[in-house]
Amino acid sequence: MSAIVLGKGDALLIVDLQNDFLPGGALAVPHGDRVLAPVNALVALYHGRGLPIYASRDWHPENHCSFSAQGGPWPPHCVAATEGALFSEALQLPEEAIVVSKALSAQEDAYSAFNGTGLARSMLADGVTRLAVCGLATDYCVLNTVLDAIEAGFEVLLALEGMRAVEVHPGDGERALVRMLGKGAVPVVLSNGQLVADPALGARL
Repeated sequence: MSAIVLGKGDALLIVDLQNDFLPGGALAVPHGDRVLAPVNALVALYHGRGLPIYASRDWHPENHCSFSAQGGPWPPHCVAATEGALFSEALQLPEEAIVVSKALSAQEDAYSAFNGTGLARSMLADGVTRLAVCGLATDYCVLNTVLDAIEAGFEVLLALEGMRAVEVHPGDGERALVRMLGKGAVPVVLSNGQLVADPALGARL
């Protein structure tokens, strides 16, 4: 494993660490709460170096198209301004973190933090060229966010300890990782207060 040197152009993107995706929430990701400690460690690492931190969130209207009552695949979740839509209180976001709200209209869903949010443009304006991505869930919003980030020209570091999968179908999480790695994302883990690349992950999958 090799150390990742963070500096100008690096940013952290936390995907949808909201109450409804955590245990007890309306659309809970199994063991989703286990990402909180490693994500907070990433926040401390990036914030300590003065690097930008972005946090995406679903921010749905009550009649959103993804909800089962409207024919969608999911139970109602992350309805704007409700408790379920809030970031976990255990997530230690700094005040200057940039919040990205997605899927705001009833007619449009958005798994990716880049879908309809102007996020790529905002990041490029901030000089961002490489993202570390973590959050929920590996096989949906993290996957689509990473694929869009790579399509937009960003390098992507996959913070493996800071993500978990829904696993609607067994193996979805592993398949999502294979797709992201196949597009060029680099798997990383935290070790002794720094990020290190873990290229052996691809060989293990």
